[in-house]
Amino acid sequence: MTVKAVITDWGGVLTSPLADAIDVWLAADRIDVARYKNVMRAWVKQAYDGAGTNPIHGLEDGSMAVAEFERLLAAELLTVDGDPVEAPGLITRMFGAFNPVQPMYDALRAARAAGTRTALLSNSWGNDYPHDLFADLFDAVVISCEVGMRKPDERIFRHALDLLGLDAAECVFIDDIEHNIRAAEALGIRGIHHTAPDTTIAELRELNLLP
Repeated sequence: MTVKAVITDWGGVLTSPLADAIDVWLAADRIDVARYKNVMRAWVKQAYDGAGTNPIHGLEDGSMAVAEFERLLAAELLTVDGDPVEAPGLITRMFGAFNPVQPMYDALRAARAAGTRTALLSNSWGNDYPHDLFADLFDAVVISCEVGMRKPDERIFRHALDLLGLDAAECVFIDDIEHNIRAAEALGIRGIHHTAPDTTIAELRELNLLP
């Protein structure tokens, strides 16, 4: 079936890599890196393997306030000197080094100009999204905390499909997290695991979505 829509993640696809932003924050706040990685590795694994719930679930689906997540995460961290980490503004500091990836924005605009529908499907971490850029970029915007669902829950993918008015097989989904790609593919959506703009753009071109 011909692909008629591109659904894309935001952080790590339309922005610079998450790991790069986190590294900048860890250095700036002088966070104990090993301690942070141990905490986050456990939280992320639990968030995606379906075993129980943790603060990431609540942050992403909007059931936990950003300030509460910041308090819980800060309580698990220490600086390299053994001092406590300041909770207020933690999320802003974590993602402060996110920068837009212009080639990906250009590719989406080109695809949309050629008649392809586009949608954003993002798990929010209390991020400040560049909504001013979204109006002329997307036909639909789905942000997890606003809809009470999060990837990889199939419901949020179906919600995006409903907004686009298309079947799963008519869509391609771009994400930098492989688990989310597998969830989309299980519904019949074609997946592109984003690792770099050049390779993702090449795959979109192979699907005849770009000139």
